[in-house]
Amino acid sequence: MSKLFSPLTVKSVTFKNRIFTSPMCMYMAEDGFAGDWHLIHYGSRAMGGAGAIMLEATAVRADGRIGVGDLGIWKDEHIKMLSKIVSFIKSTGSIPAIQLAHAGRKGSTWASGGESRPLMPGEENGWELIAPSAIAFSPAMQTPREMTLKDIEEIQQAFVDAAMRALKSGFELIEIHSAHGYLINEFLSPIPNKRTDHYGGTIENRARFLFEIIEKVKAVWPSDLPIAVRISATDWTEEGWTISDSVWLSKELSKKGIDVIDVSSGGMIPNAKITVGSGYQLPFASTIKREVKDQLLVGTVGMITNAHQAETILTNGDADLIFIGRELLRNPYFPLVAAKQLRSEIPVPKPYELAFK
Repeated sequence: MSKLFSPLTVKSVTFKNRIFTSPMCMYMAEDGFAGDWHLIHYGSRAMGGAGAIMLEATAVRADGRIGVGDLGIWKDEHIKMLSKIVSFIKSTGSIPAIQLAHAGRKGSTWASGGESRPLMPGEENGWELIAPSAIAFSPAMQTPREMTLKDIEEIQQAFVDAAMRALKSGFELIEIHSAHGYLINEFLSPIPNKRTDHYGGTIENRARFLFEIIEKVKAVWPSDLPIAVRISATDWTEEGWTISDSVWLSKELSKKGIDVIDVSSGGMIPNAKITVGSGYQLPFASTIKREVKDQLLVGTVGMITNAHQAETILTNGDADLIFIGRELLRNPYFPLVAAKQLRSEIPVPKPYELAFK
């Protein structure tokens, strides 16, 4: 059995393999509601054999969406269809997971086909943005309102409420989105966070918002179910968050009982100079893995497109989990193909058995 297709147990949850679908925004929801499109989209990847199917950035509040079409989990009515998706994912032997998110200063957009445009307050479908400080992401986007302490408390409670809805929906893993320049990441980075209170300044203060969310979420999330946090390992600019900061954060997250750190990067500034290529984000995950060792599981992502590449990452000890995005968009059945290439036996849906012999 290859490392990629060896099972992994985290608390009470056993993943049948180390391939996780990376959360990818689809912008296909209406008022946050999942629909048949989402059932087919996530269901296909579950039938394709991934160990965990993680739903896209799902907004904890309506004004926490990145774009108009984002999935939502800010009201109880969202639970019904999410439960249906969860039920199907479980029927395939995959683990249902969901990423909980708030967009902060990068919200209120209309997005489609990889392109987006900002929407202003008062404009149809637009809303007011909030952030740690009143600093716009770019000249084209609105300047957010600086969050009050009351705002901070309310957003933290929204994450708690979302976690409870995720539990009612049947999800077995939640991921707190602290990456890509969205709200929690905005608190972490010194670029958008210029606060002078105890949520700004030192790295400990800037991490306080995330740490408090984790503490409050853990009070309602079962202790036998895992929690992940996605981070941007670097802002890709000297003035911002660095890999050294991420090593510090990862160690702190392990102390706070986080089970998985999902290592991505970027998203804090427009037009960042990022060298993109095969496995381009792996060095960040590898650096963190060497430092945290077995304190928590480390997931890597970014242009991982073939079975032998993923297997090598795991056997070298550079990461524990492989998050795959674009390759699973191109081929939902990538895990079944990869298993054949690595000569690993995994369950194949009965009607597809002939095709994957």
